[in-house]
Amino acid sequence: MPPASPTQAGSAAEDQALEYLQAQGLRLLARNWRCKGGELDLVMLDADTVVFAEVRYRLHAAFGGALGSIDGRKQKRLALAATLFLQQTPEWAAHPCRFDVVALQGQGHAGQPLLWLKNAFEC
Repeated sequence: MPPASPTQAGSAAEDQALEYLQAQGLRLLARNWRCKGGELDLVMLDADTVVFAEVRYRLHAAFGGALGSIDGRKQKRLALAATLFLQQTPEWAAHPCRFDVVALQGQGHAGQPLLWLKNAFEC
């Protein structure tokens, strides 16, 4: 079987992250929500908190790996997209919010634990 494309690998990582977060009791509100400023991978509800979960997959740990890929520029884009999401879905605007990161690394993520950072950064 040929190796997965980066798009397929990213989608598989998102699927795994979604299953994990749902097993932790979070409820999916939106997946791959797109706007002009960017995209939100997973928008979840954790009790009464809206969680903007960024799923990061990297094959290798080089250059900081999956976690190292969330730089200041990426954080600003996520914050802008989250703001637009809350403006367009006002039923969630009054809820507390946080930004989480779900990081996966390695070929097919086999043998690699998923890392979930709650409240990974603030805006």
